[in-house]
Amino acid sequence: MGKPLNVGIIGCGAIIAQYLANFRRLDQVRLVAVADLDPARAQAVADDYDGVRALSVEDLLSAADVDLVLNLTIPAAHADVALRAIAAGKSVYGEKPLAATTEEARRVLDAAREAGVVVGCAPDTVLGTGIQTARKAIDDGLIGAPISASATMATPGHERWHPNPDFYYQPGGGPLLDMGPYYVTALVTLLGPVTSVLGAASHTRDERTIGSGARQGEKVPVTIDSHVTGVLVHASGALSTLFMSFDAVKSKSPNIEIHGERGSLVVPDPNHFDGDVELFPLGATDWETLPVSAGYVDSGRGFGIADLAATPQGKEPRAGGALAYHALEVMESLLESAHKGTSVAIHSTVDRPDRVELTVLAERADALQPK
Repeated sequence: MGKPLNVGIIGCGAIIAQYLANFRRLDQVRLVAVADLDPARAQAVADDYDGVRALSVEDLLSAADVDLVLNLTIPAAHADVALRAIAAGKSVYGEKPLAATTEEARRVLDAAREAGVVVGCAPDTVLGTGIQTARKAIDDGLIGAPISASATMATPGHERWHPNPDFYYQPGGGPLLDMGPYYVTALVTLLGPVTSVLGAASHTRDERTIGSGARQGEKVPVTIDSHVTGVLVHASGALSTLFMSFDAVKSKSPNIEIHGERGSLVVPDPNHFDGDVELFPLGATDWETLPVSAGYVDSGRGFGIADLAATPQGKEPRAGGALAYHALEVMESLLESAHKGTSVAIHSTVDRPDRVELTVLAERADALQPK
C-alpha cells in the first residue's frame, strides 16, 4: 500500500461521523485536518480525533500535508469545492453526486485531468460484499448472459422523518437524484455502462407536511417530480427498469433483481455495504443464499478512499470520477427523457470497474474507540 493517504475533510455535518469511524480502522488513510463554514463544528471533530487540526477552508486547501480533500459539503457546493481543491493540487473524493449537473461535473473532471490529480466519488457501497458477491456470481456465469434487471426504491417521502426536508422537493432533489446514485452505480458495476434511457415521471402533490422536529406541521412546496421510472439500455444489451418513488408507501420487490439466461439473482440494498445475495438457477426448486465471495469485508463509508489510495497511478479508481459522471448523466438524461417523452442517448461511457476480490481491509468498527 505504501504510505497512508493524508486526507483533509471540508464539511463537518452529520455524514462525517460514518467516515470518521471507518478512518480509525483504515491504515491506508490518515485524517490530518478538517474545515467547516462553522468553525465550532470543525473544532469539535478535531477535539475528538488525535492528530487532526481544525482549519479554515482556505488553510486546509493550502496545507502541504493534505493529499486528498474529502468533500462533504451540500450537493450545490460540490463542484466549487472540488475545483478549488484541484486548483490547489489536491486529489478529491466527494459525497454523491459528483456535482449538481453534468456540466459542472465535466469541469471537475477536465480540471483534474489537466492538474494530474485523481477524482473519486461516493457511493462506495458497491465495493462491499453485497454488490461484489453478486458481481462475482455474474462474472462466474451463474445466471448465464444477463438479460434484464429491476431496481426499486419506494418510500412515502423523507418529510415524515427529516426535520428539514426542503431540499428533497426542490430542483436537484427528488427520489432519483437522492437515491438513484446508489442504484445506477450498482447497475453499471454489475451490468456495464448505459447507452440510452427512456423515462417517465409524475408529480402527485404540490406540498408536503413535515412530520417531526421543530418545524413539525409546516408545509414544504414540491417543485420536482416525486415518482420517476424508466428503462436503461446497457451497452451489453441488458435492459434495466428503474422505479424511484417518494409517493409509494411500500414495496416487497427486491431492491435489485438481475435475470439471466440460466438463472436469477436477488441483490441486496445498494445503499448498504453487505447483505445476502440469492440465486435461483434454471431448474431449481427454491432460492439459495450464496456465500460471501467478493468485496471488502465489514466495509463502510470511506473504503472508497482506501481503495483509491491502493489504485495504481494512471488507473481509474473503482469509485472514480468517470463512474460518478456516467451515473449522473444517466439520471439527468432520464429526467430529460421523462419531460420530452423520447429516448435520450448517453454520451459518456465508462469501463466496468474491476471486481473487488474478497478482502479484509480493516479491523471491526467496535475494535477501536474514539479519542
